[in-house]
Amino acid sequence: MKIKKGDKVYIKTGKDKGKHGEVKKTYAEQGRVVVEGVNLKKKHIRPKKKDQKGQVVEVAHPINVSNVQLICPQCGEKVRVGYERDDSGQKHRRCKKCEQLID
Repeated sequence: MKIKKGDKVYIKTGKDKGKHGEVKKTYAEQGRVVVEGVNLKKKHIRPKKKDQKGQVVEVAHPINVSNVQLICPQCGEKVRVGYERDDSGQKHRRCKKCEQLID
C-alpha cells in the first residue's frame, strides 16, 4: 500500500469529498485507512458506573485506500506515488510531480 500512517491525504470520492486529513491507521490486508475527521459515525456509549451518564461520541471509520490521494509534503499537491531503489537496495516512495523522495 502506498499510503502510510502519518501521511496527509485528500479525499477524492464519497460524502467527505474535498476534505484533507492525516492517516491515523492503515489496514493493509483490507486496503483501508482511517483518516482523522473523515467518515465519522456516531457511537453510543453506555454508562459504566452507577453515577455516570451515557454519551454519544463520533468515531472515524476506515475508508477504502482507492478513495484517497497522497498530498506531497514537498510540493503540497495531490500526487501519485512511485517507488525507486537506492544503491543499498532500499525501496523509497517518490513523488511523481516533483520527483522528490517521500519519507
